[in-house]
Parts: sequence; C-alpha cells; structure tokens
Amino acid sequence: MTQGFYKVLSNTQLTSTVYRMVVEGDVGALTRPGQFVNFKIDGLYLRRPISVCDYDTEAGTITLIYKVVGAGTEKLAEAKAGDQFDLLVGLGNGYDTATSGEAPVLIGGGVGIPPLYGLCKKLVEEGKSVKVILGFNTKDEIFYEDEFKALGAEVYVTTVDGTYGTKGFVTNVLTELSYTYFYTCGPMPMFKAVNAASVTSGQFSFEERMGCGFGACMGCSCKTKYGNKRICKDGPVLVKEEIVW
Repeated sequence: MTQGFYKVLSNTQLTSTVYRMVVEGDVGALTRPGQFVNFKIDGLYLRRPISVCDYDTEAGTITLIYKVVGAGTEKLAEAKAGDQFDLLVGLGNGYDTATSGEAPVLIGGGVGIPPLYGLCKKLVEEGKSVKVILGFNTKDEIFYEDEFKALGAEVYVTTVDGTYGTKGFVTNVLTELSYTYFYTCGPMPMFKAVNAASVTSGQFSFEERMGCGFGACMGCSCKTKYGNKRICKDGPVLVKEEIVW
C-alpha cells in the first residue's frame, strides 16, 4: 500500500452519472487488476474507495471510473485538472488470472464494470480468448463497450429495458456461452443470479462500506465458508466456493 498526493490529469463525464478520472502519482503498489484506491476528500470523515480501472506503470497514471451517488463522489465530479487528492493506493487482493483457463468470461453490472477492464487487458496479454458481458438498465447508461472491443474481447451488452443489445440481464447471455472460468463485479442481485447460472468456478469482487480500507477497523467483515474475511483486505475478490449467499 502507498499513501501520497496524486494530481488529477483529467476528469471526464462518460454518462449522466459516470465519470472517468485519470490521476498521476506512484503506482508501484498496484500489482493486480481488481485492486482499489481510497480517496481522502476535504470535509468528509471517511475515505471513499474507488476501484482501479487501469494503470500505467511507465506513465505513473491510474484510471478510475466512478458513479456519482453521494456527497463524496459529488465532490470528485467537481475536480479539475491540477487538483490533488490524498490517496491510499494498492488496496485489496485483486483478481487472480492463473485460474482463468483459455476462454474466460467477464461479467460486469453498471459501475461494477471498471475493474474488469484492467482484468480484460491482462488476460488478453496472456493470450486468452476473452468474452465480456456488460449489463445496464438502459442504453443511456452504457459506457466502455468500445474500449473492451479495442482490447480484442468479444463483447455482449444487455439492457433491462431492451433499448440496446440483448434485452434482460447478464445471465440471459451467460447461459448461451461456453467458457472456462468467470470473473464478475456488480450488484448483489446480479451476483446471486450469476452464481446460480454459472457452470464453472469463478471470482466475485464485492462492494462493502469500508471504514479504513486496509483491514484495521474490521467494519467490512463478512462470513465465508472458511471463517470471517475483511472485504477491504482479504477481498474484495472472493472465490465462488467460499461464498455464503
């Protein structure tokens, strides 16, 4: 884990509520896709965790995609190039690509999609044939479809209202695909549906309210089949077989 001040290079609005921020600073603590950073925001007591979409070791940049849902992210949306934030970087365990097999599928729902981008990039670099399912409520919420395609992945998009792609949920596509392993990030109802529909093992990246972000406060502990685990430290990625639904 690294703590320091990171400079905002850009803060771009992707949809009505989703933004992409690129910050510059020390990225040495980032070792796996699926890790996260913790923002200290002036006027707010607790830090705000944001998953890492991508990072560039040579350029020293981190790409973060977040959704405006409260006071913390509202302040992030107001940030301009040149602003600085105190960040904890390299938190969480991230995804393990060693178990992916040759044809993994990545399943993302809404703002759970960003960490899958860095994962997709790594899997493609490892020579894997990657399929990606992106789930949204409606066409206006879609982001990063083209970016995943540019990595070389086979991309499917679902919308609940049928305004784009396959009408329905990510599982409507998942049940029609063949794959060797799955990785997912998104809301809990989607997780439960993916768990029920999946035919292989896989990894889930969970979201929890976090007090510290590095395992000291125990505020994000959850039960697993192998005892309690802290989502911020032992997660956010848990393997299918250890999860208690």
